[in-house]
Amino acid sequence: GADLGYLTVLYCLLMPSKAFSRCEPAHVLQEEGLDGYGGYSLASRLCVAFNESTFNTAAQSVEADGGADYSIFQISSQLWGTDDRSPSDNHRRMACRDTTALNITGDIICAKRIMRNPQGMNAW
Repeated sequence: GADLGYLTVLYCLLMPSKAFSRCEPAHVLQEEGLDGYGGYSLASRLCVAFNESTFNTAAQSVEADGGADYSIFQISSQLWGTDDRSPSDNHRRMACRDTTALNITGDIICAKRIMRNPQGMNAW
């Protein structure tokens, strides 16, 4: 009875701290200069990252063509990197697996390179 109620209240109090972690990507992306980079707002970058991976740096998706998408931005191995599944021209000069580390610096470097492409976000 009382113990279960206490645990339920404790659980509810702890939940907002997990929601707060969603702010961390915003701070990191802003510190790394993605706000306004290539004419794209920080909000648009956050939407892409959340919708593609829910901010999971280890996210991987296998595509129907055999290629794979990696990291918080789900960067295509077919277009922007190389991996064991799908060799490419490696436009970003970086292996896709380099973007799956715990820190998202590699993801940000790759995202900036893609945004510098003349097609911008359409090149994603």
